[in-house]
Amino acid sequence: MRAPEFWNHKHGSLSAPLTRALLMPLSWLVILAGRWRQRRVKPTRVNIPVICLGNVTLGGTGKTPLAITLCKALQKAGYNPAFLTRGYGGKAKGPLSVDKAHHSALDVGDEALLLISHAPVIVSRDRVAGAKIAVMQGASIIIMDDGFQNPYLTKDVSLLVLETGGGIGNGRVFPAGPLREPLGDALARADAVIAIGTGSLKQNPDLPVLTVRLVNPVPPPKGSLLAFAGIGRPQKFFDALRDCGADLVQEIAFDDHHLYRPAEITRLRNWAHEENATLVTTQKDFVRLAEDQRTGIHAWPVEARFDDPQILMATLKPLWEQASRS
Repeated sequence: MRAPEFWNHKHGSLSAPLTRALLMPLSWLVILAGRWRQRRVKPTRVNIPVICLGNVTLGGTGKTPLAITLCKALQKAGYNPAFLTRGYGGKAKGPLSVDKAHHSALDVGDEALLLISHAPVIVSRDRVAGAKIAVMQGASIIIMDDGFQNPYLTKDVSLLVLETGGGIGNGRVFPAGPLREPLGDALARADAVIAIGTGSLKQNPDLPVLTVRLVNPVPPPKGSLLAFAGIGRPQKFFDALRDCGADLVQEIAFDDHHLYRPAEITRLRNWAHEENATLVTTQKDFVRLAEDQRTGIHAWPVEARFDDPQILMATLKPLWEQASRS
């Protein structure tokens, strides 16, 4: 799905205000349904801590590299984390343990294939069933990638990821805007906020705030580049390449979680050949490619780095310890 223009924080086209106004009754229904579900459901607790990483907007905010960084911090502290994810973009409902040798993005989605390189991954639309499998497999802590709005599994720590400089578009709830729920509702259930970006938050939450930057640990490939991406906000990828001095001769955006057809890859290769350019894409796009499609295509990695790594565990550990005692 590509975000419609009227979701932008700016006024947009002349028809944008009317479009938003016509869609607001549907947004109210989404808000009421979400609040009703949060009140109605009694969540299930498992006997290990659950840390949930989620966002309030549709589309990407950098949660996957953030989940990987959190996983590494927990491993360094002596924990045995497992990832729990819905497997968005994959057809498997689960619960299942991801096996990179047997599962593709078509089965479990691209995020699961990135996470499995760092810790066990359980894909399950039923989060409680997935969490129980993680416990049985010996995990000592669960990182729930997304699911902030899912009330069925008890979260010991809920981390709301917000982009600095705004990041909530026009501030309206879907379908009139990009929000999954009102920002105030999300902040009320959060234990801490993770601010991603180089600026400062426009919001001033009465919560601990951990600041994170998305960085590219290696320079982009040299020479002329033809960049393509099917992520939440492809322009962020293209801008990052240019900011690092890349010579982009063309940038091509696909819908988020796009599964590439052979004809599309052939077309991209032909365009790159015509421009004497190298194809470059994101890691999430790369794992969605079939093995025979990857030759000659560069995946440019991204990492999430906390401005103060020492404060991460100092902030999170007391939260889940307090939750487990209550």
